[in-house]
Amino acid sequence: MLTFTTKLPENEPINVTMTVALTAEERTKSRDRLSTIEGDRICFKLPRGTILKDGDLLQSETQDVVLRIMAKPEPVLTVTASHPLDLLKAAYHLGNRHVPLEINLDYLRLSADLVLQAMLEQLGLKVIIEEAPFQPEFGAYLHLH
Repeated sequence: MLTFTTKLPENEPINVTMTVALTAEERTKSRDRLSTIEGDRICFKLPRGTILKDGDLLQSETQDVVLRIMAKPEPVLTVTASHPLDLLKAAYHLGNRHVPLEINLDYLRLSADLVLQAMLEQLGLKVIIEEAPFQPEFGAYLHLH
């Protein structure tokens, strides 16, 4: 089983050998055993606190294999509004609940949750349930070493 121990710098021009699709929660695990898209069994042994993003590259401990991280589509709520201020208010309310949130100019995205969906609809926002890659903000207090 291949073990991946090193996160490569962004935009590293390198030949990618394998790809693994992970949900937002799975991308927060620094120790895990899983399967690649190609069907190979692999293992992560990354520094504690490592959070992976879509497109990140990992190098095997033998340094001969490079793995690309892909954001796996998962059940999410995509929230839109007719006015940007309404999205800001929604982000405020979700932040008060410490909800992992993807923030974009035109939408907010969060993990599917019926209670939060009802709250957002009550605020007058349009909420769509869909399967999409989820890339929440990491937070201002995250310190990676």
